[in-house]
This record gives sequence, C-alpha cells and structure tokens, in this order.
Amino acid sequence: MQNNDKDDKRLFVLDTNVLMHDPAALFRFKEHDIYLPMVVLEELDNNKRGHSEVARNARQASRFMDDLMAGIDKGSIDQGLTLSGHLKNSNEQMASGRLFFQTQVIEVDLPSSLPGNKPDNSILGTALALQKQYPDTAVALVSKDTNMRIKAAVLGINAEDYRNDQVLDDVNLLFTGHQELAPDFWQQHGKSMESWQEQGRTFYRVTGTETDDWYQNQFIYLSNQEGFEAIVRRIEDDSVVIETVQNYQNSHHKIWGINARNREQNYALNLLMDPEIDFVTLLGMAGTGKTLLTLAAGLTQTLDEHRYQEIIMTRVTVPVGEDIGFLPGTEEEKMTPWMGALMDNLEVLTQSEDSSEWERNATQDLLSKRIKIRSLNFMRGRTFLNKYIIIDEAQNLTSKQMKTLVTRAGPGTKVVCLGNVAQIDTPYLTETNSGLTYVVDRFKDWEHSGHITLLRGERSRLADFASEVL
Repeated sequence: MQNNDKDDKRLFVLDTNVLMHDPAALFRFKEHDIYLPMVVLEELDNNKRGHSEVARNARQASRFMDDLMAGIDKGSIDQGLTLSGHLKNSNEQMASGRLFFQTQVIEVDLPSSLPGNKPDNSILGTALALQKQYPDTAVALVSKDTNMRIKAAVLGINAEDYRNDQVLDDVNLLFTGHQELAPDFWQQHGKSMESWQEQGRTFYRVTGTETDDWYQNQFIYLSNQEGFEAIVRRIEDDSVVIETVQNYQNSHHKIWGINARNREQNYALNLLMDPEIDFVTLLGMAGTGKTLLTLAAGLTQTLDEHRYQEIIMTRVTVPVGEDIGFLPGTEEEKMTPWMGALMDNLEVLTQSEDSSEWERNATQDLLSKRIKIRSLNFMRGRTFLNKYIIIDEAQNLTSKQMKTLVTRAGPGTKVVCLGNVAQIDTPYLTETNSGLTYVVDRFKDWEHSGHITLLRGERSRLADFASEVL
C-alpha cells in the first residue's frame, strides 16, 4: 500500500454493515482505496445464510470479491485488487482505487475498556493501527452503525456514514408534488394564455420563467378565493400545458362513497383515478388518509370501472414492538396481522347506515375475493398484469427492495406506494435514504407518475393533537 497525500487519495476501512446494506459499496469510492479487516469477512460469512435481504447482500458482496480475485496471483493480494472496470455506471464515476485485505496480524492498541475480541472493537483497532502505519494517508472508518462512529470519534479515528444511497441532504427538500402560484398569476399570464377544451376537460398553455421548476403531473394552485387548481400535463420546449383538476371535494364526485376533505387529498384522488398515471407515491403522517383514499380509488376502478382485475396489497413486516413469532396458515393468513390498516379502512368503506348485516357480510365476501394480501418474500420473479398494487409502509423498504417490487408491474398495472418517512423501523434506513424517498425523487420527471405529500390529518381531533404534541 502506497502512502498518499491527505488531500489526494484516502483509505476507507469498511464496516460489515456497509456491505450488508449495499454490496456494491466496494465500487462507490471513486479513486480512493478500500481496506477490509479479516473480521469483516468473518461477519459476512456468518450472515450469508437465509432468504433475508441482509443475507442476499452478504452473498452478493462475497461474489463481488470473488470476481475481483479471478485470475489474480495469490502472492500479489498484498498489493491490492484493482477496482477499475467493475460495475461501471454511466451516472457515476467509475472506481479507480484498490481493494486491500488484512493479510497479516495487526498489533491492536486499544484501551483496556475495549477488548479486541469483539468484532466492532477489532475493526476499530485495525483502523487505529492503519493510522499509525500510514501517517501520510487519510484513514477513515465507514459504518452505518451510529455507536460505532461514536466510539471511533472517541478514539480519534475519522468516522463517516455511508452516504452513497442518500437521496437528499435534508428530507424537507423532498418534492411535495404541489406548488402555490404567485397571487398575480392571472394578471401576468391571463391575456397571453391559450386555452381550449378536450372531452370536457379544460387546458391552458403557460409560458414564462416560473414554469422552469415545474414537473410532470405536479399540481399548481392559487390559495385565494378563486381557488384555481391545475395539474401539469406536458412540458414542451417553450411552454407548459396544464389541465384543471377534477374536484373530488364536491359531493357529486364521490369515490366509493367518500370525498376528499382537503386540497392535498383532492390531488391524491386525481392521481389515483388517472389511468395514464402508472405509479403514485403518497407521503403523510398518520391520519392523513393515505390508505383510505388509495383503497377507495382501487375499489372503484376494480369493481365499478373494471380497469383492474384485482387489488394486491403488501407491506414489509417490520414489528414496532416484540415479534409475535411464527404464524400458522397460508401466506394470506400469515400476513393478516400486518394488515390491520387494510381491515380498518375496508370497514369504513363498506359501512352503511341503511344496509343490513347480511348486505355488509355479502360485501365483505365480495371484497375478499378481489383484494389479495401478499408477502414481499415471494415477489421476486413475479409479473402482475392489470393489477392495482398497494405497497404500504414503503418507508421501511430499501431502494433495492423498492426496485424489486416496482419492476414486478406488467402491462395495465398501477403501483401505489404509501408511507411516512418520519416512522422508519428498518435498521440503517433514514429519511434521506429510504426507498420511498428514493422513488419520489427518481420518478418526479416521468410523465406517467405522480406524487403528493399529504399535510393535514383527518383521522380525529385526538389523533391530530397527539401528532402535534407527542
């Protein structure tokens, strides 16, 4: 290993959880070198068994390293394995550094309070030893474990989080799907604006610099008494075509018996009911109506309009408290405890004051045949045709899991992702690198996708107050 100027190439010591989070992390450090302590390989080996995402990632990391070693003289491993030419991505700078393994016992000088037989402490000791061995090289420990980074900082080791999969620096910068117009919008554009009607819908063509930051299927509105609300339909070279939205707050435009209760819910229903939009993401805190609106739109388009054959609902099974253990029954019966939100909202959508108990039971039987509950574990390799797919609690998915699910969609299928990025239960996921945040940012430019962040809770005054003060 060659010494380098601290302002030039750096040496990154990777913690095991980085590779179990993203196996391709080996190729994400551009021109810098990577060092893997032997204990990291041991931990990868201990976690490679099973069908979980962590086990798959551990196996993939091992396969990457095996590919790098192909054709390499075992005596030259000390010189490092070249990373260039592997996993080339047109959107990223190709890796040009080297991968080094721990090939000899390193003298670990740790405080007596940190014995070296624990894997984390062994990695810390290796990083300390590398700092002393290569004083002219900037050595940094990369870990997804917060406590590991804290211990490293206490020991004087430069520690960093793995941020390659971080979509944004601040979740508050995430695309909301709607934007308020300037109060003088009509004064500025009213005279020069072209307007026309097609199939009972009203369109406008808008020009000007303020349209530069508009996105496909973004909602724009005026908050004054005129209440102008529109959706961006087409972005052309020098103009933007917008269409006035359907008002689902009007009692004459109910969806499966419910109306939108606020502006954002109205926008959500416009996206959910639009057959030209194949992918919808809804963000919002508890009680904003994400699941209720999605189910109402799905039932209308499945049972009334026959646009989809059935509704498929799934979610990641991450428990908030202690796990309830193994569950008996079929796939659907095992998933039922995780689908309380589905059952609660179906009860709201099927209740009617003038219906008998027999009618309610008959409706429940009908819906149970058209709504299927599926586990994420069995999604790989499947293709869904003409289905309405709901992915609940999507904030707990990684970007790779999200890609696996969304790519299951076949012709005629609509995918709706629901979640609240403030309630993430999956280890090592944050608001800025959640799979839900990832797809919201990546799909905002696509003409067949739409996103809305729901702002107001509509569950109850108790739930609203609790969300604010607790």
